[in-house]
Amino acid sequence: QVQLVESGGGLVQAGGSLRLSCAASGRTFSRYAMGWFRQASGKEREFVSVISPLGGMTSYADSLKGRFTISRDNAKNTVHLQLNSLRPEDTAIYYCAAGSWPLSSFRTPNYWGQGTQVTVSS
Repeated sequence: QVQLVESGGGLVQAGGSLRLSCAASGRTFSRYAMGWFRQASGKEREFVSVISPLGGMTSYADSLKGRFTISRDNAKNTVHLQLNSLRPEDTAIYYCAAGSWPLSSFRTPNYWGQGTQVTVSS
């Protein structure tokens, strides 16, 4: 069992940055691909980014490449998502997830966090 707790969300102006963090419980963190999804109000949850279990490979939603950066620290059981050049359309609840690699498997993660709200004002 893996428990995930996100932090770092908040209100930011367009063009600003945020760094989301996800802390995971358990001793098996390094076995899981870790990543992020987001869900805007009235929309379906969508994939944002994933990082492989040992951190050597990453993948991003095409529309987010170049603005978001995912990283992980297996010694601290944490994964981060750096959000830069934020836009109002990035407003959503961001969910941390743990699952399998590669991306095709990660799209249905095994574990979810409770989510953290990101709001970008224009």
